Amino acid sequence: LIIGVSGTALQKNVSVGSPAKVELTCKLDENSNLKNPQVTWKKGSETISHTSKTKNSWTIQLTISDASHLASYSCILKGEVEVSATFHLQVPKIEGKEKPIITYEGDLAVMVCKTEYAPMNWTWSMSNGTELVAINPSSDANKFRIKRQSANVNRLEILKLTKEDSGVYWCEAVFRLGNSKRRFELKVLSIFVPLKPFIAVVAEVVILVTTITLYEVYSKNKGEEGEREFDQIEQL
Repeated sequence: LIIGVSGTALQKNVSVGSPAKVELTCKLDENSNLKNPQVTWKKGSETISHTSKTKNSWTIQLTISDASHLASYSCILKGEVEVSATFHLQVPKIEGKEKPIITYEGDLAVMVCKTEYAPMNWTWSMSNGTELVAINPSSDANKFRIKRQSANVNRLEILKLTKEDSGVYWCEAVFRLGNSKRRFELKVLSIFVPLKPFIAVVAEVVILVTTITLYEVYSKNKGEEGEREFDQIEQL
């Protein structure tokens, strides 16, 4: 729905995981001041014709049979002002945690991928320099577990973490029209890392108590020496 305000450029993502017929419609708001606009549809920079028109509504029908049909389709309305709307046809994106996963040695790390539509297959891999190494739980069941919680949710578990497990992991969903990837960053810290602040505080307390004790001993000794000197003066 296009309001018709000058400079408006609407954007909409449309997920298409498998071959399908797609209908895209631009409809001008009834209260818009833009009257009888000239309408142009484009695929990228290529002009294409719309297949149907009603009052203040323009539609194109597409047959998405392969990845070449996944593109940006725009309707451009020109009149007293120019407004547009763009549909980005793409394979479904993978949802997942964006921030680095921070955990400790010996713990369990969990990474979860989710898509809007069920892919044909899921794969997991780990970056090794410039290469990706596929993760195969069957060859190392004591280290990795992959669970397909549902058709569109996949889960990787890394067991008994060590510092060597730190790095970048990739989740990939395979669709008939293409693949979609998600990046995860894992940081494995030493178990002593969370103890460092506590150890630092304990060390400061020990130093402070030791300093106070030494000062008290020193003050006591000085006091005893002063009393002995006073006694000697009285005797004299």
